[in-house]
Amino acid sequence: MTPIICLMGPTASGKTGLAVELAKRLDGEVVSVDSALVYRGMDIGTAKPTAEEQQGIPHHLLDIIDPIESYSVSAFRDDAMALIADIIARGKQPILAGGTMLYFRGLLSDMAELPAAQPELRARLEARGEHEGWAVLHAELARLDPEAAAGVHPNNRQRVVRALEVCLSTGRPMSALWRDKTPMLPAGEVAPEFPWPVVQLAVRPEERAVLHGRIEQRFDLMLAQGFEQEVRALFERGDLDVNHTSIRCVGYRQMWEYIAQNISWDDMRAQGLAATRQLAKRQLTWLRGWRNLTSFDTLSPNLTTDVLKCLEKHF
Repeated sequence: MTPIICLMGPTASGKTGLAVELAKRLDGEVVSVDSALVYRGMDIGTAKPTAEEQQGIPHHLLDIIDPIESYSVSAFRDDAMALIADIIARGKQPILAGGTMLYFRGLLSDMAELPAAQPELRARLEARGEHEGWAVLHAELARLDPEAAAGVHPNNRQRVVRALEVCLSTGRPMSALWRDKTPMLPAGEVAPEFPWPVVQLAVRPEERAVLHGRIEQRFDLMLAQGFEQEVRALFERGDLDVNHTSIRCVGYRQMWEYIAQNISWDDMRAQGLAATRQLAKRQLTWLRGWRNLTSFDTLSPNLTTDVLKCLEKHF
């Protein structure tokens, strides 16, 4: 059975480049495990891989929601499970890469049972949305499952349909099904019911100073690439503020405060760097307690080769 590869690590550790190299060697596709890369129009500040950086390798779970929407661990797991099954069915290698450690943990250990897709019901709901308007379907979801509706924008057709599909096929709100889940296993433990073998890898610099240097270099590159203009476009929409999850992403909140004239440019840069270093520290804390993990040094001259050798015994 095809194992899935989970590639994790702190921000600015080189996960994206390594995932692409592995995908090229293993005929794989990349599933993003990153809570910031899901947002459309948030490219520079999230270090979203460009088309050039993707090198023709299919990448999934990028640009799937508007910044005004929310995206949960349960939504990620639902989407990732469907994508993994599809990638394997097409004879490709799934490579899950990112730094949102709670997503990895929720995927591997949180075995809340949601019903399988109901194609006929889904088709009827999609047809209703096109005919009656998606606001009508969202209102119906708000009546059946207020908690789920609160976290889904009316324009997010996929999530509105999925939540309604679950409600109508089970007679229970999807939010209630998720509350019924058993507690997640310790980080790195894989639930016995998980459908595929799992290989868990991490990439990170051995020296903290090296990681901090990479963070600073990347942040300054973002500024040079037009990060201010990207956040200004979000600011000028008029429907977003610092309470939205998207704007709380590292770097975005600090640039938002600069654009709002609450802090200076120098303070924005200093606070943005500090917030990014804190994110990396949290990610490294996760990794220190992660079970069943094989780690590699970002700066290894033979990084891709070393990882491929490690994977040989799993294939």
